[in-house]
Amino acid sequence: MPDPTQLARPVVLILDDYEGLLAKAPATVRLSHDAEVRILDHPLSQVPDDQLRDVDAVVALRERTRFDDALLRRLPKLELVLQTGTGANHIDAAAMSARGVAVALGQATVGLAAVPELTLGLMVAAMRHFPAAERARTSGEWPLLTGRTLRGRRLGVLGMGRLGSRVARLGQALGMDVVAWGRRSGAAAHSGDDIERLPLDAVLASSDVVTIHLKLTPESRGLLDATRLRSMRPGSVLINTARGAIVDEAALVDVLTNGPLAAAGLDVFADEPLPAEHPLRRLPNVVFTPHVGWTVEEAFTEFAEIAADQFAAYRAAQLPREDLLDPDVTPAGRIGGIRSGEERASHGR
Repeated sequence: MPDPTQLARPVVLILDDYEGLLAKAPATVRLSHDAEVRILDHPLSQVPDDQLRDVDAVVALRERTRFDDALLRRLPKLELVLQTGTGANHIDAAAMSARGVAVALGQATVGLAAVPELTLGLMVAAMRHFPAAERARTSGEWPLLTGRTLRGRRLGVLGMGRLGSRVARLGQALGMDVVAWGRRSGAAAHSGDDIERLPLDAVLASSDVVTIHLKLTPESRGLLDATRLRSMRPGSVLINTARGAIVDEAALVDVLTNGPLAAAGLDVFADEPLPAEHPLRRLPNVVFTPHVGWTVEEAFTEFAEIAADQFAAYRAAQLPREDLLDPDVTPAGRIGGIRSGEERASHGR
């Protein structure tokens, strides 16, 4: 592997920095010492092809850009994708691997606080009728609103991973009776906590608030379909800060309009940005946030740190294979590489 210090400065393209926070991050300044960094505050689709032909690496901040054969044709030199986060449903892994493009996933930790905090906020907002209060504020009214407390009610958590388990503990701290369902069943799924596991249909039928913390997979896509949504407890609330496609949105509109759901708190949607004419925008019992669960200042700082560290490791041929979407990819090797199995073992990985 060539000495990285003797290589020409590679070009790194940062996508979707609409807030300008990645541009300001100290790690981005550090990255610019080793590469020519270009930052987009507008969609990649607006960039002419001739401005992409020399791009060696891309930092993908969001999941709005589809990484597929069509994009690879616009990025003929692309060798490395640094995905800030573990969501990869927008990436055609087979196309990337076939072209020798390494895709590194970032294991950020800020979301472990940010997403549960937003989840709790959406619960309170839905139970205390914040949308109606906001409409009254803008119209000059002073309505009589009677809400419900979370204390003493049942919280059903779908998915007891890093986020779901934290939300469960927040629910317990508020005096809620917490039950859970996950795709893994049996003792292995309990992880040493005291939270009762129930079948999915039992969680939906018995919970006052159901919150989703599942990854989007072929198994979870459309998991809450019309039948399951209609089986939920009358007057219950659904919270989704995971992925919009887990819920059948047409069926969700129906159960929010006709019952049994009393309200929903939604941060994610099947199509983002949510179309202006979508009926979920018009329902009075929906608390809406535009996929902001992860967008806190601390997250951008951490994303930049992870991307800069992974880029430096790749240039030194030291990026661990366990960081990759496809650990078996054979990268093009023009600007760097990945750590071999033997090297990984010698480092205790």
